[in-house]
Amino acid sequence: MVQPLDPTAAAFLMAENRRMPMHVGGLQLFRKPEGAGRSYVKDLYDGFLDSDDIAPLFLKHPVRSVRTGGQYVWREDDEFDIEYHVRHSALPKPGRVRELLELCSRLHSTRLATERPLWEWHLIEGLRDGRVAMYAKLHHSLVDGISAMRLLQSILTTDPDRTGMPAPWENKPSTAKMREARESAEKSLSDVPLQAMRAALGISAEAAGLPGALLKTLQKSVRNETSALSLYAPRTILNQPITAARRFAAQDWPIERLRGIGKATGTTLNDVVLAMCSGAMRTYLLELDALPETTLVSMVPVGLKAKESQLASPLGGNALGSVMVKLGTDLADPADRLKAVHESMVAGKRGLAEMTPVQILAMSALGQAPAILGPMLRMGGVMRPPYNLIISNVPGPRTTQYFNGMRLLGTYPLSIPIDGMALNITCNSYADDMAFGLTGCRRTVPHLQRLLTHLDAELRALERAAGV
Repeated sequence: MVQPLDPTAAAFLMAENRRMPMHVGGLQLFRKPEGAGRSYVKDLYDGFLDSDDIAPLFLKHPVRSVRTGGQYVWREDDEFDIEYHVRHSALPKPGRVRELLELCSRLHSTRLATERPLWEWHLIEGLRDGRVAMYAKLHHSLVDGISAMRLLQSILTTDPDRTGMPAPWENKPSTAKMREARESAEKSLSDVPLQAMRAALGISAEAAGLPGALLKTLQKSVRNETSALSLYAPRTILNQPITAARRFAAQDWPIERLRGIGKATGTTLNDVVLAMCSGAMRTYLLELDALPETTLVSMVPVGLKAKESQLASPLGGNALGSVMVKLGTDLADPADRLKAVHESMVAGKRGLAEMTPVQILAMSALGQAPAILGPMLRMGGVMRPPYNLIISNVPGPRTTQYFNGMRLLGTYPLSIPIDGMALNITCNSYADDMAFGLTGCRRTVPHLQRLLTHLDAELRALERAAGV
């Protein structure tokens, strides 16, 4: 069966090279159920290999040839090998979290083979405290980051006694949550390009207001004001060509601490997340004597819940877009940085709320075009960076989750650094915690793990500034 690739998926494949793998990933940590024997993980792995009915999403791989006119198409893998995609690993002694993160860093550095379906799932044991880890990676042409997170979550349940649960790649039996996650993943990338293209070219009636909105946005960008576009990001050590090697660092903090700061300052949870990143980046770059005089700019994906917001889109419903946020890294006081981030987010959302959802998609595509076109055209380091880094926050399960009796202790996202954008910070909430996943180029972003210390220090600084 042959299926054409949508333009967005094809763009991720064309932008990929040895130095820049285009897959997203996730790390999950579990505690084994009481009474689990020594063979528990091996038995779990053997159960994974028994999958004999694979969902179509996990069977297709991209093909490009003369027969396809040089265009990428999806083709089902006739020689699918489950043992290639599902792997069992053990950590070397002493089996600390450090060894686990080093393994995930190496796994995340290697490209997925395009002659096979574009995913891997690793079951990892050997942590000295007995915990079990699962690391998964899926190509960005297959799913977007949010859909990948939903797929990882789709295998979970709130029932600690439930066993015999299917893996996410199994076609049956599957839960409604798993089917919904796979269906969402199948259409997550294909729905956006046509709408964005229509708006950008003025084909649909909704795009009629785009030129005015674009002019207003460009004016703000030139004046270095908050906008959906950025033309004013300073060049930093993050904004240069990268290498293939990755380094991954992760840690979580109680959400209640972040909410406490937000309540005391009249800001949102996402504002506090961004302020933590701002302070951590400021300290990190100061240590390297590499802090620019003007503030760093972050691309932040946002959701506009029009019915619940005073900044409602005239069409109602929900709209997704991105805001270029001035992080305030040029400000020494943590309270001032939080205020700057909050004002930047409010202004950016207000700008998006003046557009229709289709115009938001088009504007977001324009804002990200320099980041995508640079790698595609091999112009990394030549084009001015549209923003310095990406910071995204994906909501996760609010209650404790289990998989085949194992309690999920934490879930940490891994993302995609690209040429000119050597660091990606992705956060996701789970139960009572907010997890930060930092993915960077090993050479371009030295001592990445220090950012975890700086994040912790900035959280404490924000608490002091807020009086909580």
